[in-house]
This record gives sequence, structure tokens and C-alpha cells, in this order.
Amino acid sequence: MEKYRKASRHGSADFSSSITSPDLETGWVQKEEDQGNFFHRTWDGFKRDPNHLISAKGVVGADGKVFDAEAAAHATADSPLHRSLKGRHLQMIAIGGSIGTGLFVGSGKALATGGPASLLIAFSLIGIMLYCTVHALGEMAVAFPVAGSFSAYSTRFLDPAWGFAMGWNYALQWLVVLPLEVVAASITIDYWGSPISNAVWVTIFLFVIIAINLFGVKGYAEAEFIFAIVKVIAVIGFIILGIVLDIGGGPDGSYIGGQYWINPGAFHNGFKGLCSVFVTASFAFAGTELVGLAAAETANPRKSLPTAVKQVFWRICLFYIVSLTLVGLLVPYTDHRLIGASSDYDAHASPFVIAIANAGIQVLDSVMNVVIMIAVLSVGNSSVYGSSRTLAALAEQNQAPKILAYIDKRGRPLVAIIFASSLGLLAYVAASPNQDAAFTWMVALSGLSSIFTWGSICLSHIRFRKAWKMQGHSLDELAFLSQAGVIGSWLGFVLNCLVLVAQFWTGFAPVGYAENTTSENVQNFFQAYLAAPIVLAFYIPYKLYYKTPFMRCVDMDLQTGMRELNLVELLAEERAEQAAWPKWKRAYKFFC
Repeated sequence: MEKYRKASRHGSADFSSSITSPDLETGWVQKEEDQGNFFHRTWDGFKRDPNHLISAKGVVGADGKVFDAEAAAHATADSPLHRSLKGRHLQMIAIGGSIGTGLFVGSGKALATGGPASLLIAFSLIGIMLYCTVHALGEMAVAFPVAGSFSAYSTRFLDPAWGFAMGWNYALQWLVVLPLEVVAASITIDYWGSPISNAVWVTIFLFVIIAINLFGVKGYAEAEFIFAIVKVIAVIGFIILGIVLDIGGGPDGSYIGGQYWINPGAFHNGFKGLCSVFVTASFAFAGTELVGLAAAETANPRKSLPTAVKQVFWRICLFYIVSLTLVGLLVPYTDHRLIGASSDYDAHASPFVIAIANAGIQVLDSVMNVVIMIAVLSVGNSSVYGSSRTLAALAEQNQAPKILAYIDKRGRPLVAIIFASSLGLLAYVAASPNQDAAFTWMVALSGLSSIFTWGSICLSHIRFRKAWKMQGHSLDELAFLSQAGVIGSWLGFVLNCLVLVAQFWTGFAPVGYAENTTSENVQNFFQAYLAAPIVLAFYIPYKLYYKTPFMRCVDMDLQTGMRELNLVELLAEERAEQAAWPKWKRAYKFFC
């Protein structure tokens, strides 16, 4: 009997290690096995299980084309992505996930275009919008932690065709962000006047980003955890230093105060300058919604996600509003080194770096530039994660090539990761004289794409709440409620629409358009509004081809994707426990 037990334990260990062991030798053996039957498993794995369909198939168009909304919901809910993210991962993704070139580099162009007051107003309005949007996303993601997150919610609660358009819009946004971030790396490295070719830096950054994502969701999360800590420390350090410099604590002891708000002024180019800053602000906040996308790979989203969502408010206030206020106090918008200025001398330096350099502090400006390098790596890391997960979810819903839905035994959407990484090769344009133009076009595409994503999240939440009530449910059955509520979602949706209108105006008649040629004005329009025709190009043909319906509240699936079957009982126990908390703890948990 003892011999049998030993043999059983030994056999069990061998079987387990062949599946999950991170041991190097075992990993290579498993990899060789995967290579042997890769195509067979991929083809066989994409066959849909007919048992997933518990009711009649989707609406059939006049030509017999079908989109099966119910099967799509089951596919995203049953995704084999590994659920290994922890609370600390989600919190750092929420706090530092989108602190990147939009804040450190892109804010320079925004300051030069609109002035310090426009910079604050635009970022504050986008921040208010994001507060409402992320809370709406958090409510849905806690209830339905499914693959694809907000694009899947658009399919489920709005229109499958709009979900298709939003999924590809979001995937394209992150697909171009990877080369964009590496291009930004070469721009910031130019600050030191490096004689090394930009192509070398592109190769190094691409290798690191791809290697991190090949370690799976844990590799992405751990790397992001470290990156976020570095960025958070850097921003807090800059805020402290900025306050000291502004009140006269710099090496020369001169008091700056608010003199740059008087001369050269608080605004530049008037109301149009303000509207021109919106797309830069949108790009800077892009990635805030990643916390919702990560819910499908979180061990316990009901516990972890609410805390991460609530911290978005503090990130907006502290890391964006306070730091950009100090940038506006320390750097005049006429500084010739800002991106977008007419001079080619040091044109790609960050306003954060310029503020430190203007104070005459040696070395510290280079330290800040190193932080920007880390921020670039972080956002590039997030871009591969965001695009690969979205592409895999689209494929699971039959809205993208099925090969992209291939997920290996380690829970990695391997084909989607390889595809996303391959587009990083576009970053080699940084080695050409056209790197400035590439930066501008990529910012335009990825910036306005976020507006469509956020607007869809708000509208999905509005429709979800209406369906939840119509189907006889109460708000007490939801584990997490948006603090902004449905009113906040309406506010977020309206603000998103206003940004689209403002961006159309500034794209059609930008600052100084009278001095430009017709071809230059056309180019400026598409740089400002590039995402809109792309979204329509995805939505209209899909809508016409599949004849997809606008989802009615009574027909919306409000069950598929929920993890806890006894959720009502669990919530009752937790709320009874929370009622016994002291006031300080209840207040803390409300905000954090």
C-alpha cells in the first residue's frame, strides 16, 4: 500500500509538472509538444460547443447572416485566461497604469498650444469624465468580469455592430501605441544628444516589452507594479520639488509664483487653444480603463476592483492636476524647447525636464528623463496587454479571425500577443527624419479613440441600469455601485460628445488655419479626427452585413459572466460586517 501511495504521489507530481511547472526543462518539453500539435489544437479549439446555446440563435438578417449575441456572451465569460491578478496589481495598474508620455511629453505641446489655464481646464474636464466613466466600468466589471470588458459590454448592452467597432477601435488604439511609445523613447533619448542610432534604442525597447508579455499576465502585472511605483515616486518628487522652486527655494533663490500666468499669460489662442488641448488630454488619460479589462484575469474582482476604481479619483487629482499646475507655474508656454515650438533646438524635451533645467539644478533633469524612459516602457507594456486581450475577446465573439483567440495552457493569448508585438516594428520609423510626423499621427489616432471607448462605457452603463431595473432586479444585488450613478454616466457621455464636437471644430479650423495651405488644413483635420472615420468604417459595413439589432432591455443577458451564484447572501453578510465598522473606516473605504 505504501508503495502504491508513493507511486501515486510520484505520478501526480509528474502529471502536474507537465502542465503547470515553471521549471525550465519541463517548459521546453511542453513547448515542443505544443509545436507538434499547434495547428490541430487551434483548429479544434475554435469549434463552438452547441451546448452553450440555451435559447434560439441570434437575429437572422434577410440574407441569412447571423450574429449570435448569446454565444458571444458565453464565449467571453468562459474565456480560459488565467485569473491570477491580485489586489496590489490592480491598484498599481489603476494608479500608475496610464502615467506615460501623454503626461510627461505630450503635455508640452498642450502647454505651448493653449497655455497653462487651458491645460488645467482641459485635463480637469477629462478627469471628471474619467471619474464617472471608470466608476461605471467598475460597476459592470465587478458584476460581469468577462474577457473584452467594455467592448463586450457594448455588444451585450448596445448593439453587436457597435461592440465590434469599439473592440477594433480599442485594439487599434493600443496597436499603434506600442510603436508610438518606442518612438517617444527615441525622442526623449535625443535630449542627451545620443550619437547612437534610434534604431538601436527601438530594438532594445521592443525586446524588453515583448519579453515581459511572453511571461503572461503575471509578468505584465509584476512589471507594471514596479513601473508604477517608480512613476508615482517620480511624480510625487516632482510635486515637492516644484512647490519648492515656485516659492523661491531653487539654487538662485528667485520667487516665481504665478508670474507666467501674467506674462506671457494664462491662455494662448483663446477658446480654440483650449479645445485643441482636449485630444492631448485624452491621450494622456488613455489606459485608465485597463483596470476594467484586467477584471477577467483577476482572482477576486468583487474584492479587488472597487478599491482600484476608487483610487482613480486620487490619481487624477494628485498626479495630473497638481503636477500640471506646477508645470504651468514653472514653464512659460513660449519656451522654445516645448514640443510644438518652432525651434528645433531641444524640441523634444519634456516640460517636466524643462522645469528642472530652468531652475539650474544639475543632473536632476536627466534623472527625470530616465523616469520618462520607464514610463514609456510601462505604457508600451500595457499596449501589448490591452491590444492582445481585446483581439482575443473579439475573436472569441467571432468578430476577429479565430486564430487570435488561441490561448495556450499558461493563459496567454499567444497569437494575439505575437500579432501586437509585430506591429511594434513600425517604431523603426523613429530612425528616419519623419519621426515627428509619426508621433503626431499616432497621438491623433490613439487619443480620439479613447473618447469613443469612454462614451461607449457610459452609454453601456446607462442601458445596463435600465435593463437591470426592467428585469426585476434591485441595486442591492450589485456588489459595487458607481459613486457617480447613472447621472454620472450621462455627464460622462455628454462630456465625451462635447469633446468630439470641440475636436471637430479645431480639426476643421485649427489655430492659424488662415495661414496654411488647403492641403495642410486637410492634413490637420485628419490628424485631429482620424479615429472617427475609422470607427464608422468598422460599424457601418458590419451593421449592414449582419443586420444586427439594437439590444432591447428585456432581451439583454444579465446572468452570463457572474462568478458567485450566492452573491445576494455574500453581500448581505459583508454589509452587516461593514455596518459595524467605525466611522473613520467607513469614510476611508468610501474614498479608497
